[in-house]
Amino acid sequence: MDGERGRARIAGSERAPLAGASRVGPVDERELIDVTVRLRPAAAGKARQVYAGAKRKTARRPLTREALGALVGSSAADARKVERYAHEAGLSVVEVSLPRRTIVLRGTAAAMQRAFGVSLETVRVGPRTFRHRTGDVTVPDDLAAIVTGVFGLDDRPQAKPHFRRRAIDGAAAAHEAPAPTAYPPTQVARAYDFPAKATGQGQCVAIVELGGGFKAAEITTYLQGLGLGPADVVAVSVDGAHNAPTGNPDSADGEVVLDIEVVAAVAPKAAIAVYFAPNTDRGFLDAVTTAVHDTHRNPTVISVSWGGPEPSWTAQATTAFDEALQEAAAAGIPVCVAAGDDGATDGVSDGQKHVDFPASSPHALACGGTRLVLSGSTVTETVWNDLPNGGATGGGFSAVFPAPSWQLPVLKASGQKNRGVPDVSGNADPQTGYKILVDGSWGAIGGTSAVAPLWAGLIALCNQATGRRPADLAQRLYAAAPDGFRDITQGNNGGFSAGAGWDACTGLGVPVGSGLVAGVWSAAKKKRKGKR
Repeated sequence: MDGERGRARIAGSERAPLAGASRVGPVDERELIDVTVRLRPAAAGKARQVYAGAKRKTARRPLTREALGALVGSSAADARKVERYAHEAGLSVVEVSLPRRTIVLRGTAAAMQRAFGVSLETVRVGPRTFRHRTGDVTVPDDLAAIVTGVFGLDDRPQAKPHFRRRAIDGAAAAHEAPAPTAYPPTQVARAYDFPAKATGQGQCVAIVELGGGFKAAEITTYLQGLGLGPADVVAVSVDGAHNAPTGNPDSADGEVVLDIEVVAAVAPKAAIAVYFAPNTDRGFLDAVTTAVHDTHRNPTVISVSWGGPEPSWTAQATTAFDEALQEAAAAGIPVCVAAGDDGATDGVSDGQKHVDFPASSPHALACGGTRLVLSGSTVTETVWNDLPNGGATGGGFSAVFPAPSWQLPVLKASGQKNRGVPDVSGNADPQTGYKILVDGSWGAIGGTSAVAPLWAGLIALCNQATGRRPADLAQRLYAAAPDGFRDITQGNNGGFSAGAGWDACTGLGVPVGSGLVAGVWSAAKKKRKGKR
């Protein structure tokens, strides 16, 4: 079939060996594999209107999802070319989404290896085995300009949840804070002056999860302890994953339930859509693009508490994710992403500083962590750092992305020109964490995983309170700072120190909700009216 056709490598598709993996042998050639093929935009000029976001100096109006799809979607003609090749290669077409620019193909391992010029093997890490590839993915020359990425040939774990849990005595009610410290999310929201009368009504918060699950009855019990009604939560399956609680509160269940209970507590009338996907680069990307382009549930903000060090990602993946996050920003759908829990190294043992991705995308709202201590009316807050025996907020400078134009002014003092992480912060220290009920156990859960859903809930409240959903929210936050923030100036994350203004530990600072409503949401609304 391909003997008469040349082949071309897909730029950025090179995959490095999985660290610590031992080879088991070749994959079973009969194994069925699903892959997601990502296509180019149909109209490159129109797509550039969206993908020029990092260089844009002024924020724009939000696009509808339909308008967004028209700008960035792939063409039916390109999709048909890929479908014809799939037929030639013995692969089946499972799904086509032109707005998401994706085609899902299914076939045997033998067919996939021939179709994409790869060798697949099985490797073992600890008790688990994974499908593994190294090197580049290739396609026939006539598809080289059309296909921008192929995801799913390799199913190694791509990300980890950024939460830290400590068990606590569950005898106290959910609205009480037992010793040493564990705050209900509503108390943290009051400390950050979240809009008091807003409930999140009319908003939908999307949460991306790559494992674990929740029990609806347990979420209801938790909220009843806070004097709240049941949450409007729906589990959405992506790439065959589903809500699958393990029964272990220290598993991914802790992440899933933390995210849901924080959002449901601070924005009790918001709908919550939990997108469950496999923990692979394919699953993660498909979950994000599904949420961004979901015209049924229409999420207005997305929370992501998973990630991995920048060096662990392929270039095709970072490009595809960054494009998806730009699409979200253009549609007025902020994506709040945990900045990581392993300090300035992001857990990499090469002696260098690293940041976590996708938080390091210029189009994510990267969420760092603090230690919040509330004593009556006194608020004490520093950088979260429990190193060397615990965690610490991620933060630093990207090795992949230059700084967006709106961040450059705050980086002058550092002499840096690459993307700085985080943008914003909030309570994350598990020693001053959030009191959460998961798998029948009470725990104080922290980590920057807690900050992403906290900010997502805040954004839902601000959207509802003003009737406004600003596009390019991160850009607007930088333009409005320091209004709407309380600066955190004490502490470090093992590589960078906090100080006046933006820093690589807590970003612009922790939120002051009333200031954000006035300085960002309402100001954006007034500016728009003034232009008419």
